Amino acid sequence: MDTKTKYLGLDIESPIIAGSCGLTNSIADLEKLEAAGAGAIVLKSIFEEQIIYDIKRNLSMMAPTDNYGMSYEYVASHVADDSLSKHFELIKEAKKRLHIPIVGSINCFSFENWMTYTQRFQDAGCDALELNMAILPYETSLSCDDVERLFSNVINTLRKAVSIPISVKVSKNFTDMANFMQRLSWMGIDGITMFNKALNVDIDVEKMELCHAPSLSTPDEIYETMRWVAILSKKLRCSISASTGVHTATDVVKMLLAGAGTVQVVSCLYKNGVDYMRQLNDGLRDWMKKHNYEHLDQFRGKLAVKPNEEASLFFRTQFMKHFAQI
Repeated sequence: MDTKTKYLGLDIESPIIAGSCGLTNSIADLEKLEAAGAGAIVLKSIFEEQIIYDIKRNLSMMAPTDNYGMSYEYVASHVADDSLSKHFELIKEAKKRLHIPIVGSINCFSFENWMTYTQRFQDAGCDALELNMAILPYETSLSCDDVERLFSNVINTLRKAVSIPISVKVSKNFTDMANFMQRLSWMGIDGITMFNKALNVDIDVEKMELCHAPSLSTPDEIYETMRWVAILSKKLRCSISASTGVHTATDVVKMLLAGAGTVQVVSCLYKNGVDYMRQLNDGLRDWMKKHNYEHLDQFRGKLAVKPNEEASLFFRTQFMKHFAQI
């Protein structure tokens, strides 16, 4: 069975990709993932907040911040370079040892650092970039237009700044999801990853403080992702990499039938180990053999909403058939 396909224009041997997480942050795990059949690897994201934290921590250990005066920016830039250097060394080492695409991932909140980090990733040798643009609508002063303007400005600027393929990883928090995703695809990006997994927060009622809640995805989360993939896969000018809720080989098949170009997995690797990638690939090939498919394009998008089909009517009809026996 031939599982070869393309991801962000890059040739890959499998549509199953290791998504950005703590398991894509060491050479040992990267090599295991490649050996188990990962089509590509998205490295653990660099977060601008982490760099800022490292700068403040390191500078405060050397001297009070107020003592730096006009030299603060100069010293801070060197601390930031040191903080980033380990990540970029990982990229360079991965490119020497691995043969599959290595995709960098960045998450920023300031426009200047989107530009700076993106160029640094390209210089380090990444094959492509995933812009982890997780913007939650928590500010009452932030409008839909503000968010869309930010996406547009960042994407259009970075497309001119780098030559490697760019993908955008989005959250589910859009009031006009279908329309905006289509407009994103018109901006010349190479892919969209659906969806970003937000950090869950809980409250400790005894200590009366915020704490972390379990943040791994559950199998039930696949349905919302699959719905949007099915609605949009034939209406975008770029491919979709489906993420969140994919835990089994059957889930991989479902996403491909819905029209996903590739599938990203994370939580199932945390639960089962990086070698679980092999089981996912074996399961996909077994299903293809059982249904007499020689390659992915024979069934990819078979159950997606057609370009001339009204998505709301499509899903409304299914709702009525199921609940009203129509």
